[in-house]
Formats: sequence, C-alpha cells, structure tokens
Amino acid sequence: MSTVAFHTLGCKVNHYETEAIWQLFKEQGYERREFDHHSDVYVINTCTVTNTGDKKSRQVIRRAVRNNPDAVICVTGCYAQTSPAEIMAIPGVDIVVGTQDRTKLLGYIEQYKKERLPINAVGNIMKNRVYEELDVPAFTDRTRASLKIQEGCNNFCTFCIIPWARGLMRSRDPKEVVRQAQQLVDAGYLEIVLTGIHTGGYGEDLKTYNLAQLLRDLESQVAGLKRLRISSIEASQLTDEVIDVLRESQIVVRHLHIPIQSGSDTVLKRMRRKYTMAFFADRLVQLRKALPDLAITSDVIVGFPGETEEEFMETFNFINDHKFSELHVFPYSQRTGTPAARMDGQIAEEIKNERVHRLITLNDQLAKEYASKFEGELLEIIPEERHDGDGTTGMVEGYTDNYLKVAIPGDESLIGKIVKVKIIKAGYPYNAGQFVRVMEEMAV
Repeated sequence: MSTVAFHTLGCKVNHYETEAIWQLFKEQGYERREFDHHSDVYVINTCTVTNTGDKKSRQVIRRAVRNNPDAVICVTGCYAQTSPAEIMAIPGVDIVVGTQDRTKLLGYIEQYKKERLPINAVGNIMKNRVYEELDVPAFTDRTRASLKIQEGCNNFCTFCIIPWARGLMRSRDPKEVVRQAQQLVDAGYLEIVLTGIHTGGYGEDLKTYNLAQLLRDLESQVAGLKRLRISSIEASQLTDEVIDVLRESQIVVRHLHIPIQSGSDTVLKRMRRKYTMAFFADRLVQLRKALPDLAITSDVIVGFPGETEEEFMETFNFINDHKFSELHVFPYSQRTGTPAARMDGQIAEEIKNERVHRLITLNDQLAKEYASKFEGELLEIIPEERHDGDGTTGMVEGYTDNYLKVAIPGDESLIGKIVKVKIIKAGYPYNAGQFVRVMEEMAV
C-alpha cells in the first residue's frame, strides 16, 4: 500500500484544502503517515502571505526530500502558484501544482512515476472564473468543521499578494455548500465555520444570490446544525440584510471577525482598503443594536509605510472606543511584489514593535473587560482539547458562541459535545468555568 504525508503552512483555507487533497488520496487506497516519517509521497501545501511564508515553505520542502530522497515530492498552495520556477529549482521537487487543479494531483503522480520528469502544472490563476469543488466529509481534528464557500479576492490591497496567489472572487454553488454542510453535521459536527479567502464576499459574483441568503438556507435546510460561524467578514459586506439575518438567526453565533487593518482614514487610503472609519463605526453601531453582546474580533497591521504616531493613535483610540473583544496584531511586513513594499516611509522595526506592544496591552485589557461581562453567566461551549494551563490536569477547553475560551474540569469524553458551563472567573486568554451539564451529544 502506498503512503502519503502532508505538511500545511499558513491559513485555515490551506488546512481545509489539505484535508480535501487527503480525501483524494484516501479514495485511491493511500495510507496517511506523519510528515517526519518515511513516506512514498509528500505533499507540502505552501503559504506566501509574507516573505517568511516563502522561506518556511522552502525549509519544509527540503525536509521532505531529506526524509525520503526517493519519494515523490509534490508542492501545492499559494507559494507554488506565485513562484513555481523558484520551487522547481529546489533539488528533489517532482510536481508543482498551484491553487487550482488539485484534483489532477494523483494523475500527475502516476505520470511522474512513468516518465520520471518533473511536472510544473501551474496555470494562470487570473483566468480562472470557476470555483474548484473539493469535498471534505470529515476532518482529522474532530470538533469544529470548516466549510469553504468561496475562493479568491478582487480587492488588491497594497500590502497583499493573495489575489495573485488565489485569483479573483469565485463563489461555491449554494446547493454544494448546503449539501456539504449536511454531510458534516451527519458526520457529528455541531459547529461549522464558513471559510474562504474573502469569505464575506460570497455571492458578489452570483447574479441572484448573496451571503444573507446562504446563511438563511443553511439554517432552514441543514438538519441538526447547532452553530454557524463566519470566519471573517469585511465591514463593507455587513449589509443591512446580513445584520437582519444575524438578529433573527438561532444558529449564527454572536461573534464576528471584522478586519480593520487600520483605524486611520489616511492609512486605509494608502492600503487601498475600501471603507472609511465613519462607515466602519456605523456598521459596528448597527451590529450592536442587533446583537448587544456581540464579540467583535479584528486584525490590525501596525507600522504600515508612512504611519505617523497620530495615525497610529487614531487606530488605538478607535479600537478602544469601540471595545473590540480581541485583536490579532501584526507588524507590517514588506511582501516582495506588492505596491506597499515599494512605498516610501518604511517604518523602523523598533517603532513597529513598540506600537505592536501598546496594542497587545490594549487587547489584553479589552479582552478581559469583554469577558468580565459574562462572569456568573451560563454559556455553552464545545470542548475541543485538553487544557494544560497552569500545570492543571483533568481539564478541557473550548469556545462559547461569542468566542470566549473557557476551561472546565472534565475528561476527553466531553470533546465535541455542547456543554453548558458557568463562568466562575473571567480572564484572558481563557476563562475558568464550572461544568453544568451536557446539552448536545455528537451524532456519531
């Protein structure tokens, strides 16, 4: 029996696609091995969001070649899409496939075994207008299921290489989304996370269908789905109709991840982001009216070229005033090939790091503030894994619908179930909870 090993770098979409590629191998009778073990085939799913992503991808490819110099080494993903020649030049690489045509990978492996000639199967992603169907009926980790609903992005922000790696916006057929959601629920998943490269853009390329309708259809047509989460959504995609759906829904969770990137209109303009802070603020106000306890998390880029102390403080104050519940803070990183990398006014690393530090301190304060509202409350979590914080044992942790991480006493039999808990002590990065009772078992 042939064996295959995978290594995934980068985002949730890549992890989803690795699971989909594994399904293709599984159907052909392959056995899955750990990446550091000897295997007949290695598949490296690469990331290119930063220059470091490229570098890490190259290191992992070399590691696979060392593990078994006779193996078939296949490289896919974003770095493969943007720089196939660079990857083909690494000794030992046999097949390069980008971010499309993954379904042909097994055919390429057979072709390579016969001809023993390296295969570069990367095409022009910008010409692709069709969503590539890749099925994932179950995941290797068993608690939250991702469901990819779209591919690509039309925004071309000045700091970002991803449209060149993923192509333009393409939405998945709504019937396929509903079908796969049902398949995941039938496999025992209680929560589904809708994911994509520009998730909230779902439907922008469809004539008579949009994200709000997809959310409604998932709720009305998928039997047994308890929680539905959107992995990320832009402020501009939070239409009044989407907000209405959030208000009325019984299953869409009280948590939205809305990337802000900067709270300064002048920086946003240089980033080529398509909103103003006045617009962003209005959307937050409307959301909070609809869902008073909503958790709003966000991404922030600190030290974008030309960012002044005043512009940074606009970001800091906006986040503080609007009480975000958690931030992912990134120092700006020059990505070769993007307009921002060539801009004047690149910020010194120590200034970037100092600003990052200030925002992380603010994040800790805001996260604790948000969590403290729920001290003494009863909430529901889906335990995902054992909790080993503070040297404690016999604990598991999971997330509430509003994205508070809660640790409770309990064993692994609770993993994947919906458990009612009482928040005993609010904190960050996690809250201490008390087990109340099991609400929902997994179906399998």
